[in-house]
Amino acid sequence: MIRKNNVNPVPVKDIFNKFSIEEINIKGKRVFIRADFNVPLDDNLRITDDRRIRSTLPTINYAIDEGAKVILSSHLGRPKGKADPRLSLAPIAKRLQRLLNKEVIFSPDCISSQVEGLVSKMKEGDVLLLENLRYQPGEENNDEEFARALARLADVFVNDAFGTSHREHASIVGVPKFLPSAAGFLLKKEIQYLRGLVENPVRPFVAILGGAKVSGKINVLENLVDKVDKVIIGGGIAYTFIKAMGYEVGNSLVEEDMLETAQRIRRKLKGVGIKFYLPVDCVIAQSIEPAAETKIIPTLEIPKGWRALDIGPASVKLFSEALHDAKTVLWNGPMGVFEIDAFSRGTFAIAHAVADAYALTIVGGGDTDFAVHRAGVSDAISFISTGGGASLQLLEGKELPGLAVLANREDLIRRTPVDSTL
Repeated sequence: MIRKNNVNPVPVKDIFNKFSIEEINIKGKRVFIRADFNVPLDDNLRITDDRRIRSTLPTINYAIDEGAKVILSSHLGRPKGKADPRLSLAPIAKRLQRLLNKEVIFSPDCISSQVEGLVSKMKEGDVLLLENLRYQPGEENNDEEFARALARLADVFVNDAFGTSHREHASIVGVPKFLPSAAGFLLKKEIQYLRGLVENPVRPFVAILGGAKVSGKINVLENLVDKVDKVIIGGGIAYTFIKAMGYEVGNSLVEEDMLETAQRIRRKLKGVGIKFYLPVDCVIAQSIEPAAETKIIPTLEIPKGWRALDIGPASVKLFSEALHDAKTVLWNGPMGVFEIDAFSRGTFAIAHAVADAYALTIVGGGDTDFAVHRAGVSDAISFISTGGGASLQLLEGKELPGLAVLANREDLIRRTPVDSTL
């Protein structure tokens, strides 16, 4: 989602400008919008964070203003092909109703004669939200008949669910095979920012990578090796790199099977002149508990029985100074176990440093998104991606199935809709 407009992404060649929702006449048509409303709920089934819902509002409002009959769909959680009242989209319908300031009809299913009846009664500007797509096993199985049944509800398909576009699910890759299809505004924006990083970043380009597992970030590093100028490593993944260099890290998180890979990547980056930063100090404890005793020590002096759970103040200063000349900053993954106050200072300090950088700043990943909001600096970030796994795959240089089905077909707009009984 856009947070500030004073720094713009570098233009990239984007086929989705051609196949945008704006390029299709949708007046009076039934428009099936695949959104990502996979939002967190508390024990009372109340939405605790509606940012993903808000991110799709520009596409929904555009369709309403154009006089379309808007059919919204999404998944929520992992119901495993069965109805689960704890994962119903009913709370999303209520929140949408407030955000759109208009009635949102809620369908108790996503395919049935009842759903078809609701769709047949829709008028221009009406909004209908289907029940959780993953209640049906055909969604995750990418069942063709399920995709065809969804397609029969509509005249046009719009993908605005970037966060799910790395999944080969029926509503992502199946439905567009049967309908004229297009990209929504959120999907276009995600591609514009993230693909811009891969294809043509403004330099100096600094990548900050954290989180728990090296294995989840290695492909990003390898794909950006000829684009990035500095790499900052924090979080749990730092200690796999440090141990790979021959140092002891106590009980810190280490992926033993990634030690050789981490050493190879570090040498490769340094071999081509890319500055590579690791924590020089850290916050350690013997357990991940709010009341655990903590110490701040040099990274190379972690004793046995202790584990690094955050970067220390010297690392914060080092990493912040590395951002001083940056023109582009990518941050994916927290610097520690920031959910616990005792181990949150490093992550929040880096959030402020990124927000203060006079650069195009892009944050990807659910944990990092949450961290910048908790730090209170989300409005100072240029772009916050709504997709964790999807953003990583795009940064790895991989094609996302949900994008490929749009980009690889030249007959998107001309495609003849599947036969409809409505």
